[in-house]
Amino acid sequence: MKEHVLVILPHPDDESFGVAGLIAQKRKAGIPVTYACGTLGEMGRNMGNPLFANRESLPIIRKKELEDACRAMDVQDLRMLGLRDKTIEFEDDEELADMMEEIIDNVEPTLIVTFYPGFAVHPDHDACGAAVIRALKRRPIEKRPVTYCLAFSNNRFEKIGDPDITINITDVADIKLQALKAHRSQTEGMLKQMEEKLLNNDPEAKHWFEQETYYTYKWEDREK
Repeated sequence: MKEHVLVILPHPDDESFGVAGLIAQKRKAGIPVTYACGTLGEMGRNMGNPLFANRESLPIIRKKELEDACRAMDVQDLRMLGLRDKTIEFEDDEELADMMEEIIDNVEPTLIVTFYPGFAVHPDHDACGAAVIRALKRRPIEKRPVTYCLAFSNNRFEKIGDPDITINITDVADIKLQALKAHRSQTEGMLKQMEEKLLNNDPEAKHWFEQETYYTYKWEDREK
């Protein structure tokens, strides 16, 4: 089967923080990447630093930032799902899974990246990941693509152990930085501090641009 990556995450900038390195490497290898972004992040509280957005302008600004970030990563198939920010958890579970199933069936990916439900901190992250997993469970296990999950809750190591996938992204660190910079309303202030730390070889700052980690979702036997 021809390789194709499908990233399904709820907010503009989720992809740049968590998956930009993987996306950039796949695109450099000529592998198509589809990004399905759930919302426009219109309920976010960051309005730029210095301030340049407001509640009315933020959805338009974040849509443009998302398009710019995808351009930086060379994502040529961006799909905006039109869900409302900070309310995904209140969507009907089956209808949300229907939406994800339609995308999965259309793309037929060999690899999916989403959030690990229950271990992704934000309710939208958990609800998005849960909908993707629910949609995939409708398929026979042998027809489910490899599924990488992002997890960063404090209890993740205790509950699901260490991530089993670590990708060195130093060869595309510049692309990840450009993708993050594209989300100016959300990242400008943070990146100014981070770039200073990078100049000082701060280990925590360097880590952001050296590797990305994922959990391969483990399907339970009863789901076969």
